[in-house]
Amino acid sequence: MVECAWWTPARFAARRANLETRTALIDAIRGFFRAREFVEVETPALQVSPGIEPHLIAFETALREPFHIGTGRAGAGRPLYLHASPELAMKKLLVAGLPKLFQIARCFRNGERSATHHPEFTMLEWYRAGATCRDLMDDCCALLRACAAAFAPARFRRAGRSSDPFGDWSCLSVADAFERYAGIDLRTTAPGPARPDAGRLRAEAQRIGVRTDPGDGWDDIFFRIFLDRIEHRLGAPTPTLLYDYPVSMAALARAHPSDPAVAERFELFVCGLELANGYSELTDPAEHRRRFERDRARKDELSGPRYPIDEEFMAALEQGLPDCAGIALGVDRLAMLATGAAAIEDVLWAPVAGAD
Repeated sequence: MVECAWWTPARFAARRANLETRTALIDAIRGFFRAREFVEVETPALQVSPGIEPHLIAFETALREPFHIGTGRAGAGRPLYLHASPELAMKKLLVAGLPKLFQIARCFRNGERSATHHPEFTMLEWYRAGATCRDLMDDCCALLRACAAAFAPARFRRAGRSSDPFGDWSCLSVADAFERYAGIDLRTTAPGPARPDAGRLRAEAQRIGVRTDPGDGWDDIFFRIFLDRIEHRLGAPTPTLLYDYPVSMAALARAHPSDPAVAERFELFVCGLELANGYSELTDPAEHRRRFERDRARKDELSGPRYPIDEEFMAALEQGLPDCAGIALGVDRLAMLATGAAAIEDVLWAPVAGAD
């Protein structure tokens, strides 16, 4: 009904303060990066490949050639996708020679809508040549403190909990988190990075009362335990940096040079909510292709749509991606934490149709 629409004066007034805080946060983000001599960039939302993650469902469209007046027909079209992240395009700019860049980008994921997910959302991504994920951890600490200074009280809030970014942050390895909160020695369940042992982790899940399904692989069981026993405990009373993810979950992170069982990847949690995901970037073209093909094969197992590999990105890797680190941070979630909003729509100026 019209009286329930997001644009009605009463519903807009109810979230007006949240939106003003959102604007202050974006101003603080831009000020933070400009003070550190990052270049703000813009890359197209339309891409040859939206991403290769196994669970990704993208929005697909077609790029058509100009209408031909002489024939009265439109030109042939080719498929393009709305990106789930500007990651690949921004890495091409690293290859082009930009050493420090950031972007506040509109991103898209189909089939995702919940209190903390929206089909169109805003992502902050930044990349630094010559850096590692440890440098990005320092960036996160300084950035969240700069953002917190833009609103009052300068604490993040969610579901009755608060997190003080000015306190001493918690830094915890994934293995330590499983040991501390689930009583599981994660390394004994994954004897090798190539073929993690789902049976051992399944037995540990059953021992502590976490449900598993017969078709679950090692990664599936990992996330069931993580969501049930660990995630909600992270990020309060101060933010948590969770690092050294199993190499099977490396995404496009490089393996740790002294421990090939883990990747140089971390995530930032605040009040039990994942806020950012960063890593020391993989630069080897052959390993990139191997991971892309592995994820596409996993897509087939899940009966999901199979997306193409961006061959221009592969060519850029061959040209030479410098040693670098990059990270993605959810701006909408940051606004939720700054305002204490219960749902992502409460910090959006206008939700995607169908959210009401």
